[in-house]
Amino acid sequence: MGIADDAQNKAEDLKGRVKEAAGAATDDRDLKAEGQGDQANASVKQKVTDAADKVKDGVDSVKDKFTGNN
Repeated sequence: MGIADDAQNKAEDLKGRVKEAAGAATDDRDLKAEGQGDQANASVKQKVTDAADKVKDGVDSVKDKFTGNN
């Protein structure tokens, strides 16, 4: 997890926002809903990425304590 994942999630969110706006502008409910779905998907992926990063940081911290690296 890291910067690449963050960038992908932001790109997916942006793509969803564009689809939602285009759907709203053209009164295309399916496109608008697809855009909202893309945004929700990006949000979930970002939360998973954030959680994985926190777990990795915690593991690294414990590992440092055991090896004496502070």
